[in-house]
Amino acid sequence: MAEYKLLKTEGRAKRAEFHTVHGVIQTPVFMNVGTIGAIKGAVSTMDLHDIGTQVELSNTYHLHVRPGDKVVKQLGGLHKFMVWDRPILTDSGGFQVFSLAKLRKIKEEGVHFQSHIDGHKIFMGPEESMQIQSNLASTIAMAFDECPSSVAERDYVQKSVARTARWLKRCKDEMARLNSLPDTINKQQLLFGINQGGIYEDIRIAHAQEISEMDLDGYAVGGLAVGETHEEMYRILDAVIPYLPQDKPTYLMGVGTPANILEGVERGVDFFDCVYPSRNGRHGHVYTNHGKMNMFNVKYELDMRPIDEECGCPACRHYSRAYIRHLLKAKEMLGMRLCVLHNLYFYNHLMEEIRDALDAGNFAEYKKMRLESFRQGEKA
Repeated sequence: MAEYKLLKTEGRAKRAEFHTVHGVIQTPVFMNVGTIGAIKGAVSTMDLHDIGTQVELSNTYHLHVRPGDKVVKQLGGLHKFMVWDRPILTDSGGFQVFSLAKLRKIKEEGVHFQSHIDGHKIFMGPEESMQIQSNLASTIAMAFDECPSSVAERDYVQKSVARTARWLKRCKDEMARLNSLPDTINKQQLLFGINQGGIYEDIRIAHAQEISEMDLDGYAVGGLAVGETHEEMYRILDAVIPYLPQDKPTYLMGVGTPANILEGVERGVDFFDCVYPSRNGRHGHVYTNHGKMNMFNVKYELDMRPIDEECGCPACRHYSRAYIRHLLKAKEMLGMRLCVLHNLYFYNHLMEEIRDALDAGNFAEYKKMRLESFRQGEKA
């Protein structure tokens, strides 16, 4: 069984260790997003080791559609398939079903929808999502939920959340069944439940109280960073996190910017994931200690300095801004790769600094200093 050890707190911020079958996760942690079992931008799992990645995140829906979760199971599970020996979290596919799928129909048993690739009909409900994730044999599986739109009416959100709670019970039962089967690859797969409720504090709190009683391995806050303002997101986190178990990991799904992460940690979040660092990197936008830079900018044409002089990533150790800009302008894949490596290293290193600040008991000062340097950089 997993063990979550709370090492230190500062206000609501938590510093912990999460022991899993695939190793210990030091939290707060940023999970590097490898949707289809690879980080976009030609980044290998060897690279992930080099840049300090603790957890890789893959997507249930995408891997189910291609190459197929049964194929991955035949090949020994996702860890073996992508050659990664540290923890993997798989999301439930719920978000993709609601954001990508054509013509979806939500019923009590699950969701009927068409594949975004070739239009073929797929059905996914709580049991199917658990079965797919069991075939992938990830370390942590996410419960199947509906992520209602941030502008959905209160009545719709209430009904959706009630159904998500019923689905969670089915996920838990199915996970227990799958973990007991002789041919299951990872019989210690963990299950995280997801709190939903849009921007309605009372619905969120009631749902958090209900799922907290289910004694799951961890709890996520979902349905944020989907169109609401940062202020609304922080308000919801302030309201809901106190109602989730402090002695279990808390995961804020799909968030976010370095500033969002600092604010999330302060409010008690352990796990984060976001496509920003890799997506922005592929477009030549890089994060530094002094704000964001656009590497296509003409001012870097003759600039022989690294992206960030304080950074120890592979790109900054070896290459200049001028060279990286040239690669990007020439549409050379190496340019993308170096920017993605830099951004992921930056995020992983930011988390390391956050953990160090919590260990030292000066996170509040660190957060203030960090936010100030980001602000200054954006003005420069």
